[in-house]
Amino acid sequence: MTPDDGGLFDLQVNGFAGVDFQRPLAAAGLARAARALHAHGTPRILLTLITDTVEALARQLAAVERLAAADPLVRATIAGYHLEGPYLLPERGYHGAHDPRKMKAPDPAEFDLFWRAAGGRIRLITLAPEWPGSPAFIRHVVGHGVRVAVGHSNADDRALDAATAAGLTLCTHVGNGVPQQLHRHDNIIQRLLARDELTAVFIPDGIHLPPATLRNFVRAKPRDRVLFTTDCVAAAGAPPGRYTVGAIEVEAGADGVVREPGKPNFAGSSLTPDRAVANVRRFLGWSEAEARHACGAGAAVAVGC
Repeated sequence: MTPDDGGLFDLQVNGFAGVDFQRPLAAAGLARAARALHAHGTPRILLTLITDTVEALARQLAAVERLAAADPLVRATIAGYHLEGPYLLPERGYHGAHDPRKMKAPDPAEFDLFWRAAGGRIRLITLAPEWPGSPAFIRHVVGHGVRVAVGHSNADDRALDAATAAGLTLCTHVGNGVPQQLHRHDNIIQRLLARDELTAVFIPDGIHLPPATLRNFVRAKPRDRVLFTTDCVAAAGAPPGRYTVGAIEVEAGADGVVREPGKPNFAGSSLTPDRAVANVRRFLGWSEAEARHACGAGAAVAVGC
């Protein structure tokens, strides 16, 4: 099954079925996550790693590649990698559940290290394009066929213009990775929604964006510039309880919300891709074919898969 014949494609999966992709992995755990994803109608994903040290990210990419090489199902399921960090904005509210101490300006030499560790299978990088050197970095990675998204960012229009000219094409989980309170007009959400040339990716769990907000945001974009992701963590496809996202302990409640205990901000989601399709239909009134395309083939094409 492929995205074109009915399977879903999720471009941001941090973990699944109790398996945290940020932590040391065993073959059995990765295989369990792959089987669970297939059970939820999702034969391919971008395995997503969040902000960490450059060395730790390179080690994890290499480790996953070794495990995937030994298991055809895992290899087929992991269509590539999405690096969400470490090139994000370390300001309060924008860094979300990521560790701001490990965030930094992008470096093409570091990308080359990641590229080799991942066997040339990096497909997407999320960054904050206000960092110095971002346009040159974007041109470098786009030259390798990698797509670039803006996320966890407060880039102004000048930075967005430069990034777009360099090859930026996507916006990661629009409406999230931002402070709870923003200027009512001049803010990163409005800047991104106004840019028809950029494809917006939303989390349709009804939690990260209330359904009415999701409807308004989607209406602001051309229909062919709208995609969906789960941004799910190990709690997806698993019962409520305590899980991890790397060094962070999170709690998934019966209401589906994933939070660091005692903190108000979200730390990924427990949404499964098949539930994302159902929510897109319910919240937006889209047809089954439209919802599956934006959660499947459309997402795969957007990241070159």
